[in-house]
Amino acid sequence: MEDSIMEESEQKLETEVAPALIAIHPAQKSVSVSVGSDLRVFNLQDGTGFKLVDENGGHKDSIRAIRYSKSGHLFVSAGDDKLVKIWDTNSWRCIYSVVSEKRVTSIAISNDEMFVCFADKFGVVYVVEIGDYHCENPALVIKKAVPILSHYCSIITRLEFSPDGQHIVTADRDFKIRVTIFPKNPLDGAHEIQSFCLGHTEFVSCLAFVNSQDYAQGYLISGSGDSTVRLWDYASGSLLDTCEVGAKAELLHSNGKEEEILPAITDLYATSDGLLVAAAIQSLSGIMLLRCDLSARTLSVAKVISVPGETFIPTSIGAASSVPLLWMVMGASSLHNNNSTLLVRVRVISGFTATSSKSIEHETSILEDREVPGGESLLEILQGKLSIGGEAFSTAAEAVKTAMRNLLIKKQYSAERREVRKKGRNDKKNQIVE
Repeated sequence: MEDSIMEESEQKLETEVAPALIAIHPAQKSVSVSVGSDLRVFNLQDGTGFKLVDENGGHKDSIRAIRYSKSGHLFVSAGDDKLVKIWDTNSWRCIYSVVSEKRVTSIAISNDEMFVCFADKFGVVYVVEIGDYHCENPALVIKKAVPILSHYCSIITRLEFSPDGQHIVTADRDFKIRVTIFPKNPLDGAHEIQSFCLGHTEFVSCLAFVNSQDYAQGYLISGSGDSTVRLWDYASGSLLDTCEVGAKAELLHSNGKEEEILPAITDLYATSDGLLVAAAIQSLSGIMLLRCDLSARTLSVAKVISVPGETFIPTSIGAASSVPLLWMVMGASSLHNNNSTLLVRVRVISGFTATSSKSIEHETSILEDREVPGGESLLEILQGKLSIGGEAFSTAAEAVKTAMRNLLIKKQYSAERREVRKKGRNDKKNQIVE
C-alpha cells in the first residue's frame, strides 16, 4: 500500500506543472502561446486574437509542444491528453486530430510539410502523413499515426528536422542524441541511423540547428540538464565545442551535500544566419546570447540580457526568421489568477541579430510593453487580462524547475526498492489477466 502511494506521488510530481510555451509564425504574422490546456493565438496583421475552431473542443490536458511549419501554413499542438492537433493557420481550424497511445512530449514538421512526427513518453516516434489538406472535407479528420523509430523506453525530449530535411534528430532523457536518415517512405519506418552525438552528462532538453549560405548543411546545437550548450557535426556525431553556460552565468550553487546544482538549459533559438544563439536557462532572469563562429566551429558567450525590475525566467523562446525580435514567455500550468485564468508573462528582445559584434553589445534590449508588436491588445490576449506580481512568477519558475527535474532526471533506486517496484508491476499484470 505504501509503495502504491509513493508511485502515485511520483507520477503526480511529474505531471502537475507544465511550462508555458511560445511559437512565432515564420513571417511574424501571428504569435501563439500555450499554458496548461489553453492555446492562445494573436493575429499581428489585424491586431486581434484568433478564434480557434475545433469540433472536439480543444485540448483537455496540458500542452507540451507547439510549432509552426516552415511556411507557416500549418501549426501543430500536442500534450498530456494524448492528442496531436494539426491546424490550418489561414482559418485556425483543426483539420486533423491524431490519437497517441501515450502522452506526447515533442513534435516536428517535415520541411515539405507532408509529414508530422511526434514522440511519446515511452520513447517511440510516430509519423503522420498530412497530404493535401486543402482537399479534405471541412469536417475534422482523424488521422492514424505509424511508429518509425524508438529510443527504447527513454523519454524523448525534442525532435528536429535538419535544415536540408534529410535527417530527423531525436534527443532523450538518457543523455543521447540520435541522428536518423529520414526515408522517402517514412510510413515504412526509419531504420538507418546516421550517427549518435554523445557527450552530455544529463538529460538533453533542447535542440536547434545553425547554418548559413556557406554552411548549408549546418551544425547541431544542444542544451542539457548538465548546464552546457554543445556544438556538433551531426553527420559524424563529432563534438566540436562545449560552452559551460551555467558556470559563465554564475548560476551554479551547492545543495549542501557536496553536489553542484546545475541549472538546465530550457530552450534554444538561433538567428537565421546561424551566428547568434539565444539560451534560456533555469534560474537566469533574462536570456544568454551565444556567438557561434561557423568557420572556427566554436561557441562563446556574447552577452547576458537581464530583465530589469522583475523576476522573469523564460520557459520558452522563439523568433521569426526575418525579424530581429526574440520572443520569450514565462508561466506554468499551476499559475492562476482569482478567476482561475492561467497567466503568463510575455517579453520581447530587440536586436536579435548578429551582423556584427558591436550590434550584439549595443543594440539588443528588452522592449517595454507599449513597444511590443501588437501592444496591449497582444498582451491581454496572450498573458491574461490581469497582471500578477513577480513573487508568484518566481514561485512558478521553481515549480517548473522541480517538475522538469522530476520528469527528466533518471531516478536511482536501491536493489531492494527495484524489486518492490517490479513486484508491484507484476501484481498489477496478474490482476488484469485474472
